[in-house]
Amino acid sequence: MGTPSAAGLAERLARVRAKPLPRHVALIMDGNGRWAARRGLPRMEGHRAGVRAAERLVRFVAEERLVPCLSFFAFSTENWNRPQEEVESLFQLLETFLRERAEEYVDRGVRLHVLGGRERLPPSLQEAIARVEERTRNGTVLQLAVGINFGGRWSIVEGVRRALALGAEGQLSPAELDEARFSTLLPTAGLPDPDLVVRTGDEKRISNFFLWEAAYAELHFTPTLWPDFDEEAFLGAIEDFQGRVRRFGRVSP
Repeated sequence: MGTPSAAGLAERLARVRAKPLPRHVALIMDGNGRWAARRGLPRMEGHRAGVRAAERLVRFVAEERLVPCLSFFAFSTENWNRPQEEVESLFQLLETFLRERAEEYVDRGVRLHVLGGRERLPPSLQEAIARVEERTRNGTVLQLAVGINFGGRWSIVEGVRRALALGAEGQLSPAELDEARFSTLLPTAGLPDPDLVVRTGDEKRISNFFLWEAAYAELHFTPTLWPDFDEEAFLGAIEDFQGRVRRFGRVSP
């Protein structure tokens, strides 16, 4: 996509702000490999371009205070099936991203949450995650959730394990376990449910992302490959969201 003009972007921002905004936008970043292939570049160059796109979007959302929560599906529980060299390079890229952005996020009021099982991650990446989460814990402008070794099924199973553990300790009875209580046991507890899930790259599925949390999310699919997903594309997704009628099982008035 072309770089938006400052005047055009400001005008579009004003239109978007005039209508209800989502609290949480979740992004499935697809298309890095295809972006690189179309340019005759190695796949990792596509992933590097994808990281730059994520950095730009976080900066934009934080500066404009557009939505209070943003999440990225960076590495799924299924991505372990990729070639080992690519997996290792992705982890190095994610670690660099976390370490290089830490101070900026503190300055911008961004609070980072990393979702996913950490036990399989390289120790240096685990250390980087812990450090950045601690450094940014007082951020109030934007909650940024990044899924690394995360999957919707894994998240639900984690919630079940926690419920069973509480039950075994006598702290939770079956009668007390309803949807609201179960939500507090999930790894995503404390984050608002996504109002809008965006997937780039023209695939039309959510690929085991927020299975429980996205029960009533609006879905937006775009053919734009993730490295090309810019501020205008993000605003376009929000405009699509603002054109929906959200009934939550009710009848429209």
